[in-house]
Amino acid sequence: MRKINNRFLYMSANIANSTQTIRIASRKSQLALVQTYWVQAQLQKHFPDRTFEVEMMSTQGDKILDVPLAKIGDKGLFTKELEVKILDRSADLAVHSLKDLPTNLPEGLMLGCVTERENPADALVVNAKHAGAQLETLPPGAVIGTSSLRRLAQLRHHFPHFVFKDVRGNVNTRLAKLDAGEYDALILAAAGLQRLDFGDRIHQLIPAELSLHAVGQGALGIECRTEDPEILEILQTLQHQPTAYRCYAERAFLRELEGGCQVPIGVNTTIDGDNLTLVGMVSSLDGQRLVTDTITGAAINAEQLGKDLAHRLRSQGAQTILDEIFALVERDGLKKVLDEQTNS
Repeated sequence: MRKINNRFLYMSANIANSTQTIRIASRKSQLALVQTYWVQAQLQKHFPDRTFEVEMMSTQGDKILDVPLAKIGDKGLFTKELEVKILDRSADLAVHSLKDLPTNLPEGLMLGCVTERENPADALVVNAKHAGAQLETLPPGAVIGTSSLRRLAQLRHHFPHFVFKDVRGNVNTRLAKLDAGEYDALILAAAGLQRLDFGDRIHQLIPAELSLHAVGQGALGIECRTEDPEILEILQTLQHQPTAYRCYAERAFLRELEGGCQVPIGVNTTIDGDNLTLVGMVSSLDGQRLVTDTITGAAINAEQLGKDLAHRLRSQGAQTILDEIFALVERDGLKKVLDEQTNS
């Protein structure tokens, strides 16, 4: 687990009295700013004598809006530019949707804090003509919009009679396309909809049996410099340990599988007392083969549980699926492979 070394704790009494300005790097997207301003407000409440400034910038993922994310093949689409800001000390920390933060961070940076998680489930949002519908009652041939291979693979597995179409853009843009009739339904993260006050658009919280969520989905991860004890101590005021344990397990699972946005990997975690249960899934791109298993153990050993589950799934067929995907990508190129999947 990520823990603050005891040698840093003596600084706590002096933090509140410091006059240093803390600079928070954020993407310019509406959702990113909502999340960042929430973090800013919480830190300001805990440290009223400090100044917390937000510095906005666009990332590669914000600029490339006409290509499905998986086809770009870059695990740091929404984070690299922010990380440069932290490393060159023009920012002190960055707020991320944790699902966008790679599991292997650049040298000198760390995940300093994980905030309390919103509902991590995927959500169904439908066009008005399907008001009241759920996934199970949408008609054959319904056009479902999603930009996630994880969602695509799982929904193809359970609902092969749907037509799946990629959708990009911010949440407002996607909803506008849905309402204009380009799609019958969209699959989006429930947490993002709720944070943007679009919770009333959610027609169904999709159960884990149909769609395991993305690693870290619903939680915010705050990235900072490893050798910056004062910032680390400040961030501990927002750390939500149950969420952190769940996300540490999920991220260790993904890291051990060496997965990214081009591999359909899903998870679900729960905590009961001191125990954590992690469900993990690896799917073929076409959704025909899903390998799923569950592990339970002490929450304090969350990262080891994630690693152990990854090894278990590898031995049950996940390694074959991963090898096939990586071989296809190496032979044909990522874009061609995913073009074939999204157009099939």
